[in-house]
Amino acid sequence: MFRLTIGDVLKATIIIVVGLLIAKLLRKYLLNLSRSTKYVWIINEDTASTLHNLIRLISLIYSVRALGLSFSIGGVEISNVLTAFFVFYFSYVLAKKSKDYMIMRSSKQKLPEVQVKAKLFYYIIVTFAFFLALNIAGFTGKLTTLLAAAGITGIVLGFASQTVVANFISGIFMYFDKPLKIGDPVEVAGYSGIVHDIRILSTRIRTWDGLLVRIPNEKLFNSEIKNLQKYPARRVDIVVGIAYKEDAQKATDVIKKTLDEMPYVLAEPEPMVFVDNLGDSSVNIAVRAWAPSEKWFDVRWQIVQKIKEALDREGIEIPFPQRVNWFAEELRVKVEKD
Repeated sequence: MFRLTIGDVLKATIIIVVGLLIAKLLRKYLLNLSRSTKYVWIINEDTASTLHNLIRLISLIYSVRALGLSFSIGGVEISNVLTAFFVFYFSYVLAKKSKDYMIMRSSKQKLPEVQVKAKLFYYIIVTFAFFLALNIAGFTGKLTTLLAAAGITGIVLGFASQTVVANFISGIFMYFDKPLKIGDPVEVAGYSGIVHDIRILSTRIRTWDGLLVRIPNEKLFNSEIKNLQKYPARRVDIVVGIAYKEDAQKATDVIKKTLDEMPYVLAEPEPMVFVDNLGDSSVNIAVRAWAPSEKWFDVRWQIVQKIKEALDREGIEIPFPQRVNWFAEELRVKVEKD
């Protein structure tokens, strides 16, 4: 039979009053701190309101419990389960809002790096909140006993999650190593394209032909990564073949002049144009010019086009492959007359 005493009412009242007071003071403190701190992405009005509501709900749950209105199922207190649920839920909301706030406040230049930091913060908070909620609910001991009893299942799950753990750890290593960031053009694991997204378990690349490729971080971490835009300048390498009858020095001068007139071809390092080798059908001239990394593709096709136009204007022939066939015996051609 349910009995309500004055002591229970007094205890419940104290819990409610203290909870509301702590919630109000904490909210006021965080609001004042948000005006002066540089960590406004985590300490802001949303954070203050979230913690304020969490403390009020927890104090309400335990005040009801103090009145003797406590129920349990399978030895687990319902009040503890509710508290654990609210702790996890509000932690999730706090982590998500902080992640979005961090990304929203970042500059365009730092956005790719900030996105990775924000996601890492989000996953850490949610993981910590999950285990904290289990502990509050009182499931920790029961889960340990259950896993110990189901040893074979645990081994199977361990092998099944081995790849997930490897991808997670590789993702953390990738964050600190920083071989690439969102927006970088890369060649990795047999694919080439733009880094679309970097997540804890995988990295997504948008290929040049518009396909989305998901690469597990473990495979990415163990692969050779070719970052095409890591440094501010990148070299364009082109081979131009001219006919043997042409003046190689004249062709070299024409190509150098063409490169000098192109605004995106860098003067330093200086472009290099020289006879590289004598091919089967042409004298091959190597062209090596440096360009800003973000303009590399545009500069490359412009160099090819403008060199072709310049050589045509000067009457310098770019030959097609030729073959001379020798026969062991003289060929005889029979001509039939009509």
